[in-house]
Amino acid sequence: MVRLGTGIGWRPEIADDIARLPGIDWVEVVAENICPDHVPDALRRLRERGTTVVPHGVSLGLGGAERPDPGRLRALAERAEALGSPLVTEHIAFVRAGGPLTASPAMEAGHLLPVPRTRDALDVLCENVRIAQDALPVPLAVENIAALISWPGEEMTEGQFLAELVERTGVRLLIDVANLHTNHVNRGEDPAKALDELPTSAIAYVHVAGGVERDGVWHDSHAHPVTQPVLDVLAKLCARTTPPGVLLERDEDFPAAEELAGELDAIRAVTAAGVRSGGGGAEAPVRAGGGGAEAPMGESAAPEASVRTSAAPDAPVPDAPVPDAARERLALAQTALLSALVGGTPPPEGFDRRRLRVQSAALTAKRESVIAKVAPELPEILGTGYRSAFARYADGRPMTGGYRRDAMSFAEHLLADGRPDDAAARRRLTLWWQERSGPAPLASHPAARLARRVRLALSGGR
Repeated sequence: MVRLGTGIGWRPEIADDIARLPGIDWVEVVAENICPDHVPDALRRLRERGTTVVPHGVSLGLGGAERPDPGRLRALAERAEALGSPLVTEHIAFVRAGGPLTASPAMEAGHLLPVPRTRDALDVLCENVRIAQDALPVPLAVENIAALISWPGEEMTEGQFLAELVERTGVRLLIDVANLHTNHVNRGEDPAKALDELPTSAIAYVHVAGGVERDGVWHDSHAHPVTQPVLDVLAKLCARTTPPGVLLERDEDFPAAEELAGELDAIRAVTAAGVRSGGGGAEAPVRAGGGGAEAPMGESAAPEASVRTSAAPDAPVPDAPVPDAARERLALAQTALLSALVGGTPPPEGFDRRRLRVQSAALTAKRESVIAKVAPELPEILGTGYRSAFARYADGRPMTGGYRRDAMSFAEHLLADGRPDDAAARRRLTLWWQERSGPAPLASHPAARLARRVRLALSGGR
């Protein structure tokens, strides 16, 4: 296991601060935000200094009913190789549903949603993880996610689910202690019980992040300071084992560098206290690719590109292929849930309706926030009416083609309805849409037919 040390999530907004922060041994980047042929200069300079970079994927959907998309796997592999990374990470979540397994339209959540802790879901997840492991040039670690909702009829606890996943696939774990705290508040799950049940020797590294509680619901925002309860969960983990790496995540509302440094110092103090108290009695991790002394916490370990560790003598024996019926059952369940969250269909039986409303609102807010980032001209053109206009558009209209396609569909929807009301804003939105729609013939998809109607309206029917 690679010894990583103390790290921080690399984001362009704080790239200069990260370059100046003391004691940063490694960084994690959102894999989908990096182009292998055009690594940002600030990230390239960190690598030249010997800072390890780990790509963190968010779109594979390993917990979904479908098998992992080969194109997404190739993209993740390319980023691992371009960055010389010792491992890659993803989430135990589903991010899309519908499609061929349910003979229904495909939908995207735009966010990470929990998988049911059932035998069907575990069988599918194990097979999906093995497919990903075979396609990647470096080891894979998977992360537990935060959840606002619970599935009815679950058959395992989170710790049991993770332990069996590791036993059957040999995959490593990325444990997010903030997510364990989130699930404690939102789902009544005891973080200590989860830590007792999961195999700590499989931990590749740990996430620490901030959040906020509103109306009895904990939101894993990554936009607030790390709270003491999250540090307490980290302390519980460090009392059981010395994690190979600990990383601070921050995605929005970035504070001053001094505040980031303070949070990193607090994380180091908790980790060091765990070492002093005798934590880390489990197997000591070593560098990927063989033996040798491990680097102490806080010291940088040089990245080792494209290294896969040899299989252990007791490596897991591959399971039999998952029956199609199991994938179809999972697909139907996930499609019903996602359709209720983003498509306006009735809630599936057994779910907490109030929590589903909270989750649905959170997904819409996330979608609106990301659209504002990938297409910043839209909130500029629409002004204070952007959020309400997007909420009306998103109501009952699931995302089907990623955020950039969603931004175009949003603009098409507004223009087809003769909005915005202000003529100058409507002209600006028209020009924005025309510049991005391109001259290529459009397909027969409903969104494409709408685009054709918009073109006709804008051209006066010619």
